[in-house]
Amino acid sequence: MSSPHALDHSVHRLYLQHSPWLLRFLGRRLGNRMDAPDLLHDTFMRVLGRPCLSTDEAGERSFLAAIASGLCIDRWRRQEVERAYLAVLANQPIAVQPSPEHSALVLETLVEVDAMLASLPMKVREAFILAQLDGMPYHQISERLGVSERMVKKYMAQAFVHCAVLGAELDGVLVE
Repeated sequence: MSSPHALDHSVHRLYLQHSPWLLRFLGRRLGNRMDAPDLLHDTFMRVLGRPCLSTDEAGERSFLAAIASGLCIDRWRRQEVERAYLAVLANQPIAVQPSPEHSALVLETLVEVDAMLASLPMKVREAFILAQLDGMPYHQISERLGVSERMVKKYMAQAFVHCAVLGAELDGVLVE
């Protein structure tokens, strides 16, 4: 096992060697050079949690690009959820609009729920959405998905476990 000092040196070397390239990569990927430094920082914060195992330049860049690409996708998803939430708020009378603090909490929760739904297998996610948002009974979901009603119950159980974990994380009971 490497020492923390060796890890710090390794990350420092990765940063010095690859940050200009990664900044350009992120700028192109985002189509926006203004947000690239934030994601560069976030990328190296993630690197601290899982050091690069490669020692050649191509492997290091691949490692950094994979982390950075995942962060780009997370940012895009968050922006999509935020746009949808703001569109809903725009249609509400000013008198019932939440405070900025409440809006920020709701938005953060929506982003977490969106991430949880995205992490579910496609049929589990679809069954959960059909049941919870559309109010569809299990027998109709089974027909729609082409699976047995028993399988729908398994899908729902899987989704509810994910919801329970998310709820515990949001309540601060679980730490990632």
